[in-house]
Amino acid sequence: MTGEGQARPTQAATTLLAQKARAELHAEFDGVHSPETVDRVFDESLEQFGSADVPDYVSTLARRVARDRLRALGQVEGTIAHDLPEVVFVGLEGRGRSQMAAALLELRSDGQIHAVHAGTSPNITLDPNVIAAMAEIGCDLTESYAKPISPEVLEAADVVVTLGRSVGPIAIPESAKHEDWRVGDPVGASIGEVRRIRAELEGRIDDLIAELM
Repeated sequence: MTGEGQARPTQAATTLLAQKARAELHAEFDGVHSPETVDRVFDESLEQFGSADVPDYVSTLARRVARDRLRALGQVEGTIAHDLPEVVFVGLEGRGRSQMAAALLELRSDGQIHAVHAGTSPNITLDPNVIAAMAEIGCDLTESYAKPISPEVLEAADVVVTLGRSVGPIAIPESAKHEDWRVGDPVGASIGEVRRIRAELEGRIDDLIAELM
């Protein structure tokens, strides 16, 4: 993230970063999606972050979101194997509970379950105490950012977990199981409260893993 005294990237540099991210997506999904589909999804993802105050990260953020969407779309269309259970965690801003839950699920399942986190009104900045509490158990979230929810990711999900009423209405597909977890909000909370929320999430995550594996 650009800080005080740190030069912001030039337009040329930003364009080069976007070109590099686009090329990486084309290479990864070659033979899975048409070039036009990859371009469309990446361009839509770039537009979602167009007003974000992190110009040096926009291309990376857009690539991550586009990758989630293209991977999910491939699973729905049958061009990518759906060989792991898919779980989507949906929060309001996507910078607290959903991030923690997704990281915990992949950690505690030893990567045998794929998790995606998203926010219905995503806020780019992750809460610092969330980063600190997760680092204590070996989860590095320093390069993790909130992602907007997308229909492709929801359509590919086996389980959609909403994290409280604040997320608003979600178009959950009939093929997905829906769970609503009422867990405290770690955003703005003390480190002690974030640890308590982490422990509560760990218990719920372990129950979910037992159901899916």
